[in-house]
Amino acid sequence: MSASALTGQDRRPTALARLRADDPVLTAFGLACLLTGAVTLALPLIDGRLIDGAFVWTKPGKFFVSVGVYALTFAWFTGYVRPDHRHSRSLRTGRLLLVVAGGFELGYITLQAARAEASHFNDGDPLHAILYAFMGILALTLLAAKIPLAIAVAVRPLPGLEPSLRLAVVLGLAMTVILGAATGIALSANRSHAVGPIGAAWPLLGWNRAGGDLRIAHFLGMHGEQILPLVAAGFMALGWPRRRALVTLVACLLCGLIATAWIQAGRGLAFPFG
Repeated sequence: MSASALTGQDRRPTALARLRADDPVLTAFGLACLLTGAVTLALPLIDGRLIDGAFVWTKPGKFFVSVGVYALTFAWFTGYVRPDHRHSRSLRTGRLLLVVAGGFELGYITLQAARAEASHFNDGDPLHAILYAFMGILALTLLAAKIPLAIAVAVRPLPGLEPSLRLAVVLGLAMTVILGAATGIALSANRSHAVGPIGAAWPLLGWNRAGGDLRIAHFLGMHGEQILPLVAAGFMALGWPRRRALVTLVACLLCGLIATAWIQAGRGLAFPFG
């Protein structure tokens, strides 16, 4: 759904045209990540090497797609900021942090895949310990890059932006920053994403289906910034009243689901029903 449809203004020709107009830097970066991710995910067709039972190129492929979506979400929400504030110092800083931190993470993960070595939880020697720690710092930086955007949408929104959508964007960004960071730090401290029995994996996502997998809660937390605005757009399309209260309720339910998924995984139980 375009910004114009959500705000009642005349629609722009295409979503891509709107993204390029509002945030050309992150639009280009995000699309480049998605394209590279598609190519990387196809590499197992010619390179069948494995790491821990998975193709070496699966992880970088998924991370390219994830960072691409993360960047394009920033670009999309830039359109919900007042036009005269879209190129403010705080938003420019956020864009720079996202590109630098995301670029290093993707570069390191890809390099390790090419070497058929793990990128995460790989700190068995001093060099890899330093690089892994630095990757963790940059992962938090990647999340912090969204803070100026959340503040801008909350304080300087696009005139006419529907209040429930504005609330959903702000709450979704806050959820991604806070819960994404909290679950990411806990994952790193746990030294593994799997808890209990390890068996068959979910298609594409690779989550453990035999026991607990802490990545599920992390995934849900990271994607709060997309889930809540989509839910708000659905409420708007249906014309439901009291949409801000409904968005707040969904945000609370999503937080409860994330907490449940984390606790369940910590007990070694598979998601969703153990």
